[in-house]
Amino acid sequence: MAGETILVVEDEQAIASFVSAYLRKDGFNVQMTASGREALTIVGTDAPALVVLDLMLPDLDGLEVCRRIRETSTLPVLMLTARDDDLDKIAGLEVGADDYLTKPFNPRELVARVRAILRRSAGKTKPDGGVLTHGDLVLDAGRRECRVGDQEIRLAPKEFDLLWELLDHKGLVLTRDQLLERVWGYTFAGDTRTVDVHVRQLRRKLGDAAPIVTVWGIGYKAGPAPAVAE
Repeated sequence: MAGETILVVEDEQAIASFVSAYLRKDGFNVQMTASGREALTIVGTDAPALVVLDLMLPDLDGLEVCRRIRETSTLPVLMLTARDDDLDKIAGLEVGADDYLTKPFNPRELVARVRAILRRSAGKTKPDGGVLTHGDLVLDAGRRECRVGDQEIRLAPKEFDLLWELLDHKGLVLTRDQLLERVWGYTFAGDTRTVDVHVRQLRRKLGDAAPIVTVWGIGYKAGPAPAVAE
């Protein structure tokens, strides 16, 4: 993991330099740009291991940059947003960001999240095969596909992994911290709202087929499967 290249896309020079210094101190190589368009060129030519991507950029905003990256790549993206607004976070997750941090942030937490995402992308905690079902809902880990009946539901990578983790432990209550560790690879106390935002997205996308039950004050579980229509 050390020695891999991280692309920092940030138009505030002080923040870019601050982030880059901490990443280099942790053993990473760093490229920097303040341009969304240049970031896409670097991703295409230099193949960084991960992108730290600011939401607000002067030429091409972070959402569009992430969307274009996702059209051709599963390259990990950690998005930075200046507003502690769930709408911004949901928008980032919807276009395929792996995680987000709200400014101001602790640089040690950013480095820890980068390392966790890289561990995750290396496949150490990712479902590598098999099929799980819950009523009309079918998750195929090999194809990374989610279907409800004959309709395919497009899930972001972490949405798929979170749903898999819950279905794979059907009936068991998993705390938010447990889900952060198992799905995001965090070995530290992360922002548990990350889990809540993903759950909200899954419920919106899956509608009545969503298997997730909130256990107040604790976390989430996959409830009993409904009968499949004949």
